[in-house]
Amino acid sequence: MKGVNGRILEVNLSTKSIKTVEIDQKTYFDYLGGLGLASRLLFDYVKPQIVPLSPDNVIIIVPGLLVGSGLPTASKTAVTFKSPETNAFGRSISGAYLGVAVKNAGLDGIVIKGKSEYPAYLFIDNDIVEIRDADWLWGKDAIETQEELRKKLGKDFRTCAIGYSGEKLIKIADIDFEERQSARGGGGAVMGSKMLKAIAVRGTKGVEYGDSEFLKEAIKNWNKRIIGSEDQKLDMAYGSGEFYAWVNKEIGVFPVKNWQESYFEESFEMHKDGKSHLDPYYWSPKYTEKMHPCPNCNKPCGRYVSIKEGKYAGTRVEGVEYEILYSLGGELGIEDIEVTAKLNEICDRAGIDGISAGVILGFAMEAYEKGLLTKEDTDGIDLRFGNGDAAIQAMEKIAKKEGYLGELLCDGVKIAAQKLGKGSEKFALEVKGLEPPAYDVRGLKGMALALAVSVRGACHLTGGIYAPELTGKFWKLSNVDRLNADWKGYEVKTGEDFMTLYDALGMCKFSRGLFWVEGMLDGIRAVTGVNFDVSRLLTIGERIYNLDRLFNIREGLTRKDDYLPYRVTHDPISNGVSKGSYVKEEELQQMLDEYYQARGWSKDGKPTRMHLFKLGLEKEAEELGAPI
Repeated sequence: MKGVNGRILEVNLSTKSIKTVEIDQKTYFDYLGGLGLASRLLFDYVKPQIVPLSPDNVIIIVPGLLVGSGLPTASKTAVTFKSPETNAFGRSISGAYLGVAVKNAGLDGIVIKGKSEYPAYLFIDNDIVEIRDADWLWGKDAIETQEELRKKLGKDFRTCAIGYSGEKLIKIADIDFEERQSARGGGGAVMGSKMLKAIAVRGTKGVEYGDSEFLKEAIKNWNKRIIGSEDQKLDMAYGSGEFYAWVNKEIGVFPVKNWQESYFEESFEMHKDGKSHLDPYYWSPKYTEKMHPCPNCNKPCGRYVSIKEGKYAGTRVEGVEYEILYSLGGELGIEDIEVTAKLNEICDRAGIDGISAGVILGFAMEAYEKGLLTKEDTDGIDLRFGNGDAAIQAMEKIAKKEGYLGELLCDGVKIAAQKLGKGSEKFALEVKGLEPPAYDVRGLKGMALALAVSVRGACHLTGGIYAPELTGKFWKLSNVDRLNADWKGYEVKTGEDFMTLYDALGMCKFSRGLFWVEGMLDGIRAVTGVNFDVSRLLTIGERIYNLDRLFNIREGLTRKDDYLPYRVTHDPISNGVSKGSYVKEEELQQMLDEYYQARGWSKDGKPTRMHLFKLGLEKEAEELGAPI
């Protein structure tokens, strides 16, 4: 199979063993690359019930099948691990230049096992692979670490690193890929537990493609589809937060103050022009310094935001993404984009997940306002919603695991609520231990189901169900009613298989409306030399997703772990156009039944033996005793 190298680098930090493992062609046909191959390797390398922060865990890095080919927006690299935050399947995706370098070094991925006795970084220069001392980098933030590495090794090396939060094994720590974060689930803590500070890769070999001439044509055609499109114009002008005002005013599902509100009304009303200062239409023209595209992206949404004057002068951060406008803005009752940018910078440099960190801080603010946390608990910080200075001080404590507050909050809201008690579980927002993204699913019932069943916990990208729920249609789906719980099972299953396929190919999900699945066919043929059809590709997505579900079942997860936060199932939305909507527990159970049926799973959420045989997962069906 062309377009792949057939080799995985396996590094054991405990024994200092370095070797390459050949991957057979059937595995590539079954999983393609990216999340597909990374999921397959994780299932095979990780034994059941291991402790996530022990040497038994692994970090697996696999660029998508199309990454490095030149196909526009084929930019994503997958990272898999057993999550220390959820104690289940962990994965994160980022637009990583390191992924391109891995492919060009003659590799299709990296598996890192064991634990180093000293701070180390992994050095890869084509066929030269070394475990090098990183004591000189230990203690530095994630961005500075990579700047120092590339200064020492050369700018043609591509890098990833953890910050000081990962070193402290904070369970929401992420991995930074040159200011693109592989953020969710705690992969940075896993790297920290291995004493692995960074990875640096230079690849100059290139990749042999199936049909190089056809690839050139495919690149031209894909560029034509993107250049000049409305998607390109909006992404480049305003980034991923372009629809911020619409989600607030027209849909009413933008979570505010730890989901106590779903429309940031005061943010719009406090300004004469009626514009919220979190709206990119306000801040992007004012603060954007320059664009920051992912590899091979010609419709970049990423940008550097720079603050030149005032209290936060000197703040410079890659962002501010839509999710951050929520987690470090509305979730905290903060509408000052400069405060949000500063919080974003703290998270990125420390190396922590900005979504999780913000939701955790929002939980703490509500606990403080309810009297469950005192000023003594917060080291004197007046931790009220809307207090930007307090949020910044508290975020520093979380990132450094400092004081009672930092210790309480740094490992996620589920653990924090368990420690705090006093009824705080009722406003702790999480699924399987992972904090939710920027959509109040009480007004998006299909997305509520998607959050409940997602293999990595509360995640908007696993199924991308916010798209059909917000607009009423997506690809083959139409007439989607976001406030009705009926017929959501097939919708969510379709979205999950679709998005999983995109993660295997390494395609940016912001391009999905320009290509769908049909638009992938010529790119895959050009790269691999093999003709796929839509049905075969969706089956691959389904196979990968079922394997990830099996990983969680092997870890002991059951139907009871497909839940929603108490606030979602008990507290109706309090304001905005979706006021009064929520997901009743019986609605959730109905949706779960429909979803399991659509998936071909048993009523308790286990893939059936016949379904797994159909997907080519016979061995896993036998090993796990799948139900008939």
